[in-house]
Amino acid sequence: MIKMRRLSTAHVGFDSSLTALTAFESAQDPSVDNKVAEIVADVRARGDAAVMEYTKRFDRVEVQSAQQLELSQAHLQSALKNLPKEQAQALASAADRIRSFHERQKGETWTYTEPDGTILGQRVTPLDRAGLYVPGGKAAYPSSVLMNAIPAKVAGVSELIMVVPTPDGVRNELVLAAAALAGVDRVFTIGGAQAVAALAFGTETIPAVDKITGPGNAWVAAAKRRVFGVVGIDMVAGPSEILVICDGLTSPDWVAMDLFSQAEHDEIAQAILLCPHSDFLDQVEQSINKLIKTMPRAEVIRASLSGRGAFILTKDLSEACEISNRIAPEHLELSVQNPDVYLPLLRHAGAIFMGRFTSESLGDYCAGPNHVLPTGRTARFASPLGVYDFQKRTSLIQVSAKGAQHLGSIASTLAHGEGLTAHARAAEFRLEQE
Repeated sequence: MIKMRRLSTAHVGFDSSLTALTAFESAQDPSVDNKVAEIVADVRARGDAAVMEYTKRFDRVEVQSAQQLELSQAHLQSALKNLPKEQAQALASAADRIRSFHERQKGETWTYTEPDGTILGQRVTPLDRAGLYVPGGKAAYPSSVLMNAIPAKVAGVSELIMVVPTPDGVRNELVLAAAALAGVDRVFTIGGAQAVAALAFGTETIPAVDKITGPGNAWVAAAKRRVFGVVGIDMVAGPSEILVICDGLTSPDWVAMDLFSQAEHDEIAQAILLCPHSDFLDQVEQSINKLIKTMPRAEVIRASLSGRGAFILTKDLSEACEISNRIAPEHLELSVQNPDVYLPLLRHAGAIFMGRFTSESLGDYCAGPNHVLPTGRTARFASPLGVYDFQKRTSLIQVSAKGAQHLGSIASTLAHGEGLTAHARAAEFRLEQE
């Protein structure tokens, strides 16, 4: 039986209990970090040879040349063509919805002209090449392919390189079909830290990219940390999170299953329910113990809920919103009668699922918004993955002769104040001499 941890905002010591509940040691395991450092350095130094060696060691796949690690477009299209009809239709529908949402995120170039003729503005351009890491083996997520590749293509990225490990040579055809549907340009069957390093630095066969996105295990996360600065990365994601705010009128079975939907990801995933009604918390706990028996990943769910899950009794829904802001969850379900009333009170969340019928799982697969979301309270300052992550902004400055007189005087004064004489003189040279 699962006995959920319970907190109450009315109890003395609630603040410290909440801090302890949401704390997560995100520091990298030194042993993993040290080994990843060796792998990254080795791939940077030896290129293809190192990638092939690590692929043989970790994925038990041996090839004679790195070119054999690349899958052809014909293979991707074949995977898409041979999908069962129901899967193909679901994948296509999800892709269409994701593309439609992200089309609305595209940034535009803009300029304006000042009265003296000076032109200022911002030019928005896509990255030249992006890399997408996709987990392989049992943790194969075609939805992640769509969520990472489609925004990149909508942004206008010229070339999208995907890496996906194939342990023992086993390929996930649904992942490859998703790559075909999303417009991935090249796919290499490599994974782990060596794949991240290959994307960051390039090898004789695998081209270097400008940014790496996509989920992965601790080794992948450590490698992304290490190559950041050489390339951009999306984020270093922590364990999955869901927080449900409920008014006590949603089916307790629905709420229990929504908590399961994130708990089943990982033993250290976090699922929290906030509600002002203790009797409803009792009902949800009963549903949890009833429904857990039907779950194939019951042991993972049990470990997650027992280790990091919690029910929090609040005095009202407004207080629940304030507690949610402190937690800044990855996924926030606002399972109440009138979600629009409480939306203005919520400042920090990766994604907000409004109303009783909006399960978090719809956002994971097909609603349209991106499911790559900030975790570990980073929603206080970070955003979901989007088209803007694959675009960059360049400032445009075209100063007129007249504008140089006004701006030059300002720049000269400030530069002299900073002791940077050349800066000042560069501006002064353009001032008209009387």
